[in-house]
Amino acid sequence: MEYLTLGANASGCFPVETPLRRKLFLLYYLTVIIISIPANTFSLYVSCQHIRQKNDLGVYLFHLALSDLTFTLGLSLWMDFLWRGVWTHGGYVCLASIFSLYTNFYTSEAFLCCIAVNRYLAVVHPLRYAWTRKVSTAAMISVTIWVLVMGFNVCTITWEDSYYENNMFSLCYDIFLPLSQTMANASIARFFLGFVVPVLIVFFSTRSTCLAVKANRATMDEERLRISKLLTVVLLCLLVCFGPIHVSFMVRMLLDGCQSFKWFLIIYKVSTAISIMNCLVDPLLYCFITRTGGFDMKRTETQRRKIRLAASTSETLKRSEV
Repeated sequence: MEYLTLGANASGCFPVETPLRRKLFLLYYLTVIIISIPANTFSLYVSCQHIRQKNDLGVYLFHLALSDLTFTLGLSLWMDFLWRGVWTHGGYVCLASIFSLYTNFYTSEAFLCCIAVNRYLAVVHPLRYAWTRKVSTAAMISVTIWVLVMGFNVCTITWEDSYYENNMFSLCYDIFLPLSQTMANASIARFFLGFVVPVLIVFFSTRSTCLAVKANRATMDEERLRISKLLTVVLLCLLVCFGPIHVSFMVRMLLDGCQSFKWFLIIYKVSTAISIMNCLVDPLLYCFITRTGGFDMKRTETQRRKIRLAASTSETLKRSEV
């Protein structure tokens, strides 16, 4: 591993990838693009069908696929960076690429949380919170997520932490040391707000939903399996895809100097590559959503019948007493 130093009058160092490692990552990103674009395009089509059927889960799936597809289309810039070994598109395009990366991270996590909470409300409280499962409500929540995530990224992504250029070379995103205070604060916020909180939300939603489904004797074993699979995929996507990169954010804050960072660079690169796998995992959700959406309607209708039956029985008893 080689390092470029800034010189005697500046502090810090920049890692330079070996040609072999750049080609391996290049092949990986190319594979992601080839699979992700058609998969997420199909997910967009499927989600539109769900929205037409007034299925609110289709709204979250649509925005999830839109986030993945938009980011995947921009991966060509990262491939060019890996091929050349230097960034040739200028600082503004660099910031836009990093903005797209983090926007994909946190919109994806937020929509996965929405799906998990939606399943919890649909199964555990099918009537009490029915208003939260309307298409219009889901659309408002989705727009709010986009605004909040983009606003956070605008406040935390800075030029000094993202792009470096001199007469010999230019780099994007691979600027690691020294960390500015803005980057350190952003890393802490991303770890807790962007990872720990979503994981806790999905975990408790998954646990409560699975317990409710298991206790419901009217639920068929096949339906239980479908709901469990959906929530398990959501939880695993958060842990596997986004766990390593957020842990890397925190570990990076503890490093000091080029030599101490040398062993960490490949871990950071691999964790970033793993996080991009969410573009491939998210399209798997549509098949589970297709099946569990019908179960929601059946369960809600069953609850309504029970309420009507109880009201009718109560009215009959009152009349008999009279």
